[in-house]
Amino acid sequence: MDKSTSILKSFSVRKELNPKIWVNTKSPDTEMKPDIRESLLEIAYQFIDFLKVEVFVEDIIMTGSLCNYNWSEYSDVDLHLMIDYSQFPEEQVEVYKELLNIKKLLFNNNHDIKIKNYDVELYCQDSTESHFSSGMYSILFDEWLEKPKKETVNIDKLSIKNKAKEWMKNIDNVMKHASHEDLDEAKSILDKFKEKLKKYRTSGLEKNGEYSNENLVFKFLRRNGYIEKLYDFENKLMDKSLSLSEHHITNA
Repeated sequence: MDKSTSILKSFSVRKELNPKIWVNTKSPDTEMKPDIRESLLEIAYQFIDFLKVEVFVEDIIMTGSLCNYNWSEYSDVDLHLMIDYSQFPEEQVEVYKELLNIKKLLFNNNHDIKIKNYDVELYCQDSTESHFSSGMYSILFDEWLEKPKKETVNIDKLSIKNKAKEWMKNIDNVMKHASHEDLDEAKSILDKFKEKLKKYRTSGLEKNGEYSNENLVFKFLRRNGYIEKLYDFENKLMDKSLSLSEHHITNA
């Protein structure tokens, strides 16, 4: 089975919740397995300690496909710290958001934590922002915030594959374009494109939820490595721009 076929197959809806995570996989009222919850709490506490920021965390939640019927081999354990940023001085809110985002990136990049062979991804989520997942479980309070719903969905896999190919071509083109510009202009081009991709996914989530074509196209791009390719390209471009060749000659 090639990668594209495997990814498209992973979008199928399962008959039950993931048996590695949940006590009763056939019931949306099930509890999380105690050892899983204890491990996730410990991971979250280690992350909070790593932040080195005086912050009140309202809740620690797990969300995403492992809290739903669309889990697959590509699933991650999405572990979110729920934070109301209004606890910080108004003029410093954006600074704290940027700081916690950088800390999140550092923690995730420096650690390879797995739960039952699923990667654990940590995130600081603004508790006042809209969230589109149909499955959310409070690790802190050991209860469902939003129970998963088994849906009958018709997934147009051919349409998703074709649209993903368009985005892949667009990503290749925008990287090629940016590579011929200076660093500031290249970053501007890439930022605008990433924002366009983000809006594309968000519009689908708002209209048709997790099974929208837009969200599944985005997941396809993430699972086949194209999202990572886009973000890695910007880092490599910056490294190249800031590096000084040994052949570079300066005037004395």
